[in-house]
Amino acid sequence: MSDIDRHRANRLMHDACIDALVLFQPEAFRYAIGAPAGVATMWGRAGAAVALVPGQVDAQLAAIVSDHAAAAIRRQMPNADIRTHRIWIDMVDVGGAKTVPDVDKAYRGSGSGGSRPETFDRAAVFGLLGDLLHERGLSNARIGVDLEFMPAADFEVLKIALPQAEWVDGSAVLRRLRAVKTPVEIERLRRAAQAAEAGLRHMAQAIGPGAALPALSSAWKVGAQAAAAAGGFSLSGHWDYISVGPDLSDMAAVVTPGALIKADVGTLIDGYSSDGARTFTFGRPSGLAIEVFNALETAFEAGLQQIRPGKSFGAVHAAMLHSMRKDGFGEYYRGHFGHSVGGSVGIEEWPFFSTDNPEIIEENMVVALEAPFYGQGLGALMIEDQFLVTSGGVECMNTLPRGLQQIDAG
Repeated sequence: MSDIDRHRANRLMHDACIDALVLFQPEAFRYAIGAPAGVATMWGRAGAAVALVPGQVDAQLAAIVSDHAAAAIRRQMPNADIRTHRIWIDMVDVGGAKTVPDVDKAYRGSGSGGSRPETFDRAAVFGLLGDLLHERGLSNARIGVDLEFMPAADFEVLKIALPQAEWVDGSAVLRRLRAVKTPVEIERLRRAAQAAEAGLRHMAQAIGPGAALPALSSAWKVGAQAAAAAGGFSLSGHWDYISVGPDLSDMAAVVTPGALIKADVGTLIDGYSSDGARTFTFGRPSGLAIEVFNALETAFEAGLQQIRPGKSFGAVHAAMLHSMRKDGFGEYYRGHFGHSVGGSVGIEEWPFFSTDNPEIIEENMVVALEAPFYGQGLGALMIEDQFLVTSGGVECMNTLPRGLQQIDAG
């Protein structure tokens, strides 16, 4: 099922004077069509899969996909208009075949026989796109493309192949569309946050004298995967940035008394990534670590109070930086204090809580607010939670205490 809110898409395209979106990025394709684009996207080139999102709310979604991925995509999105192109993978249905001549007959009967391209045929895909636009009355339309993804060389070929259309950058429309989440997207992110947090609880039990960073990472993964299994859902991926002790670059560090353990982690469900962080200490931390963390807690709360519909993302950044300044950190600068989360290419999605960012916070955005400090020779400290923006404020998707979590050195 597509994750696009077609009514919101209609408004955003109307405001941008765009008649349709043509999307090439694999993550954008999945967002629009509701199914993975297939293995041909591995080269990061435009044309392996294409999604057409017309501006009209009731106009049918369409996709151009590889013949290898088409059956699965049709099952997941039966109401979409699916066109196929040939890729390098030779595949045929040989059900009932008993001899080699039967196999050849299966090729001929299914139309899957004949020569295949080295990877995929970009010209053939653009030809299919031209046919699709013509049938929809969009041959001469103003069409937005996800140029933040599309390689410049591919875009030049597209413009030459289909010169009648007015091709413009639709990245801003796609960004704004993705920033506000549907109920299905929100549920994916909520579950992902729960699994990641369960992993942190499991990791905390593994913190002890001599515990190595890789072992803590493994413990986190085990806990996250177990929580997902217990919840009846599966993870499509996971990531972690864990540091132990004063040397932030030591990936083989072990836990010692007073060591700071920062765990910035996330799990993915159907490609949607959570993002959250906690800081632990084995035994009593240094006075400086406590002072820094107290400042981070105060800044986090200052930023959290600004996350309301109608406020700007820049206002959150300003409140948090002002708080750090009040606590004596005159030279502490941070490019952003968090971001949207979802199913894009990276963990961190636009919009960001960054300096003077005028983008307005809206209901049903899901954001991660973070207050980090990285001090070589001291260690890393971080607070990060994931929030759903509601009509009256926010709903936190995390339950672990935000304070510095001290593990008894016993």
